[in-house]
Amino acid sequence: MNPLTSVKWPLIIGFALAVAIAALVGGGIAFNLASFARWLHIVFGVFWIGLLYYFNAVQTPAMAVAAADKGGPGGAGINKYVAPRALLWFRWSALGTWLLGAWLLSQTHGRFINSFTFGLLEDPVSRSNVIMGIGAWLGTIMLFNVWGLIWPNQKKILGLKPATDEQKAAARKVALYASRINFLLSIPMLMCMIGPSHGLPF
Repeated sequence: MNPLTSVKWPLIIGFALAVAIAALVGGGIAFNLASFARWLHIVFGVFWIGLLYYFNAVQTPAMAVAAADKGGPGGAGINKYVAPRALLWFRWSALGTWLLGAWLLSQTHGRFINSFTFGLLEDPVSRSNVIMGIGAWLGTIMLFNVWGLIWPNQKKILGLKPATDEQKAAARKVALYASRINFLLSIPMLMCMIGPSHGLPF
């Protein structure tokens, strides 16, 4: 059996390889929950934002071209086979990213509250918490858009939930705009996520 022919085995082997590298470089296995959670937060985030960029930069424009190509195969294959699988990874990686990020903030006394209140409860106000708070709120808005707007409407579009043609047309518009909002919010969100540790670019 070739492990590269599935998704499961590269994920398992990749995580095992990462643990082996950490053990070799670190001189043994001394589990650090916060470091482990931060690593998973980043992995989940790459899945989430990578799929967001795929949907906005690749799949949605390609579906528009496919719909306009009267002699082509259309987008039925993508809607039937690709989109449901991509949306499964998309929505759960979004949730995992947010939950892990929230847990990481909660591990430093007051950081969760101070981030989500932009440091306004502190004296003096922490610039780091202002930056992290902006990123955390952008990520929270994006998570709401995934679970509250994109996924419910995609279920109608993909035929996973009964809907009339008019309802599907309305669902396409809501899902598209929510996804595009997430696409644009992801850029400042990523800047704010790394800003407290690595500085802002300007």
